[in-house]
Amino acid sequence: MESDAISVEAEGTNEVVDRIIVLTKIHVHYTLRLPAGADREKADRSLDTHVSKCPTAQSIKNSVEITWSADIAEAQSEK
Repeated sequence: MESDAISVEAEGTNEVVDRIIVLTKIHVHYTLRLPAGADREKADRSLDTHVSKCPTAQSIKNSVEITWSADIAEAQSEK
């Protein structure tokens, strides 16, 4: 797998709650380049379940809203 095949950006939102700045939201955006012939369904399943399988997300899920998006590109097979 090439080193630039997976990248992620995360953005947090802070809000003032009772005069205290609090992290209230995190949005994670994945960019994936799948190799030719890769199982796209596996990648989709992994993304669909990543929040429920992530220990950090599970630790903060009751106080921080976590959302995600992804751009997935499939490499063209060489002929």
